[in-house]
Amino acid sequence: MVPARNIAIIALLALGVAFLPRGGDFAAATLTAITMGFLAAMTFAVIGAARANRLTLDSLTDRHRWVLYGALGVIVFLIAGASRMFSTGLGTLAWLLLGAASLFGIWRVWQESRSY
Repeated sequence: MVPARNIAIIALLALGVAFLPRGGDFAAATLTAITMGFLAAMTFAVIGAARANRLTLDSLTDRHRWVLYGALGVIVFLIAGASRMFSTGLGTLAWLLLGAASLFGIWRVWQESRSY
């Protein structure tokens, strides 16, 4: 039953693109709504994880907390500026390097928090 429902949702969206005037705008609006929903879900997941791990976050040193929050902030800016950064080769390279550095920073903080 679930696959039929999913196919019906996709068909409904395709009908909007195919038969509504300015269907491309409808598609862009739909994609924007889906993206906003995804980002909101990610935000609530991060908030829930932070609340569940409050003691762990509070037990980090100031330096580790700065690295963790800084890396998360860079990731937020990378998501926000992805379309502009991917428009050039240098921007794509910078996006990849900043993303890798942020993930490495988060991984190092996690490793240090688990060592005694």
